[in-house]
Amino acid sequence: MFPQPRIFIATIIATSLLMSSLVKSFPEADKVKRLPEQSPVSFQQFAGYVPVDDNDQRALFYYFVEAQRNSSSKPLVLWLNGGPGCTSVGIGAFTEHGPFVTNQGKAIQKNQYSWNKEANILYLDSPAGVGFSYSLNLSFYKALNDEVTARDSLVFLQRWFAKFPEYTNRDFYIMGESYGGHYVPQLAELIIKSKLNFNLKGIAIGNPLLDFDTDMNAVDEYYWSHGIITDHAYKIKISLCNSSRLLREYFSGRQLSNDCLLAAQKVSEEYSFTSFIDPYYVIGDRCLSYNVSQAGFLKEMLSSGMFQFRNSHDVLQTQKPDQQVDECSMKYSEKYLNRKDVQKALHARLVGTRNYRLCSKIVLTNYDPSNREIPTINVVGFLVKSGLRVIVYSGDQDSVIPFMGTRRLVDKLARKVGLKTTVPYSAWFVDKQVGGWAQVFGNHLTYAMVRGASHGTPTTQPKRSFVLFDAFLHGKPLPKA
Repeated sequence: MFPQPRIFIATIIATSLLMSSLVKSFPEADKVKRLPEQSPVSFQQFAGYVPVDDNDQRALFYYFVEAQRNSSSKPLVLWLNGGPGCTSVGIGAFTEHGPFVTNQGKAIQKNQYSWNKEANILYLDSPAGVGFSYSLNLSFYKALNDEVTARDSLVFLQRWFAKFPEYTNRDFYIMGESYGGHYVPQLAELIIKSKLNFNLKGIAIGNPLLDFDTDMNAVDEYYWSHGIITDHAYKIKISLCNSSRLLREYFSGRQLSNDCLLAAQKVSEEYSFTSFIDPYYVIGDRCLSYNVSQAGFLKEMLSSGMFQFRNSHDVLQTQKPDQQVDECSMKYSEKYLNRKDVQKALHARLVGTRNYRLCSKIVLTNYDPSNREIPTINVVGFLVKSGLRVIVYSGDQDSVIPFMGTRRLVDKLARKVGLKTTVPYSAWFVDKQVGGWAQVFGNHLTYAMVRGASHGTPTTQPKRSFVLFDAFLHGKPLPKA
């Protein structure tokens, strides 16, 4: 997708050679001895900064957890949350699938379904301005876009592998969710086109933004099919002004056209009551204790005139099937990472902000808005044709990037690249219950749905998400009844 100027390739190669001679001793300095309230563990943790632009003094923050057992033989997974502007450390590691999750007491507890049971996991806050990552040159934020994010992430990997050379030849996967539907395939494409030997084996993207029109126009269909709007409102919406058109007009800053204004007003009459449910998890209860802000253009979309949602993102967290659910888990993560003793343990510092936020306003407000319309489904096709294994998955209770749009995109892609169905669309199981549905195309492309899951599938279905992750990682079929 991006041009590959020779000077850029030469720069990152030179950077790799330079850093390999400078930072081999850094892992010990980055080692996390113990997090506050952490139970004893058998695996190592590391956290710290990797500079990606020495002139602009820009550095990205990472949190790395080795596999719980046999880390020397387990693959390496890079995890990227979306937004754009949301933290992989605060959300991915401490709310979704890291070894510890936060609880109401601002402490942490072990995650029964942590993904580091099967892999070494590297959580990256990208681009600069997200989480603990920063740029001392504030003009950087005026030029934020997908290309800059991918290039900085590539430089990060170059320098991180120099810090951890034992992982250079390890099987490597890039995974993410939401706007990670841009970050993940674009970074993988850049790695391949840069001809860097990272031993990249595949990618996984959950509830991803892949095609603006298809994904956004599935939102109204999802609400109609789930009884949230009437047949009448749905017909008005799709006949006068569909969601992608409305959002383009809304984000342009210009006054809405008469058709879109009429459609928005009519649908808003019925959408207004949805301030009491979570669009990221429509069957879940909302957090009553906190107002949990989640940035990102998707949240801005939901607070537009079309949707009339509250300005919060409440995610349900459940650790065990028989454990009482907690709708406020994301707030706990934010409070925990705002603690000075936690920041000290992680070798982290706040730069340019007083408080740690799960999602960065400076990144959201400055990120090139036209990038959301870049269709990355074509990049996924390039990756499949390049021989990478790809899984695209959806939580079926997410209305922000609904499963029906994603499923159509993957099916269309399979036909476009000439892949025939090798495993028909069918249910897969966990504990004798339907865990979801999946379809496999050829040997490299899978679409899967996780039943009962939200936008961030591991927060609401941790075990089913872990089973899906484990199956993909090891190239084995999803379990049947």
